[in-house]
Amino acid sequence: MIKDLLRLKWHADLSHEQVAAALKISKGVVAKYVGWANAAGLDWATVQDWSEQQLATALQPRSATALPVIVPDWGRIHRELDRKGVTLMLLWQEYVAAHPEGRTWRYTQFCEHYKAFAATLKGSMRQHRRAGEKMFVDYAGSTVPLSDGARAQAFVSAMAASSYVFA
Repeated sequence: MIKDLLRLKWHADLSHEQVAAALKISKGVVAKYVGWANAAGLDWATVQDWSEQQLATALQPRSATALPVIVPDWGRIHRELDRKGVTLMLLWQEYVAAHPEGRTWRYTQFCEHYKAFAATLKGSMRQHRRAGEKMFVDYAGSTVPLSDGARAQAFVSAMAASSYVFA
């Protein structure tokens, strides 16, 4: 489709919008490939006899020197999240600091990859409860300072059947 795109743009002299409509793609894709072809110094006379593979390789050369992304130990990260005060942001910062020479994921990608890993671990068990039969009670997080210098704990409870929460 890249060759058709360049043929319509350069040989037929159509606008980006007309090329996009003819190929049923977005104008942004047309602009991207035309820009790559211009940056590579290509024209229609040069590429008209090329195969799609040859054209794709010329427009998007693969760098042999690119470093692979360093994949963190997801099992360790999952266990670390059980510790008090540990967040994904903190673990991501440690991951980036531990690999200054290598390619690391940005925070969003790190979270998405962790989420995909965690989804493979989670089993679920459906539990049927009658209303008013059970209530879960706990104290959440660390203590909170009060204005008089004392510290207080946050009490949290949840009804088992309705998931109604009281804090």
